[in-house]
Amino acid sequence: MKNVTKLALTALFGFALLTTTVEAGSINKGQKIYGKKIKGQCGDKTGGDFAAAFKQKEWEDAFKAGTFEAKVKEVCPAVETYKEKWTPHLFEFCFEYASDTGNEPAC
Repeated sequence: MKNVTKLALTALFGFALLTTTVEAGSINKGQKIYGKKIKGQCGDKTGGDFAAAFKQKEWEDAFKAGTFEAKVKEVCPAVETYKEKWTPHLFEFCFEYASDTGNEPAC
């Protein structure tokens, strides 16, 4: 019985780690999405300028409230094409390079 419990807990923990990792966004993916999909609709604003338009707290609040797309369109009003699946990745990118972090993307 002890082995079955250990196995079940290990499997549950492993599954939790797997699903958390899959749902989390990627900074690099967010940077690529910005560069390939949004930059041309944003007056060729650099990714660093785009992300630095707001502070981390503002990006985070919009992400949690489900208004992240509106925040993106606030920075780049000409954005016509936006896919919801981009949100976790763009959020991670914007959060990492927000104006109050002092970080700047390499490209």
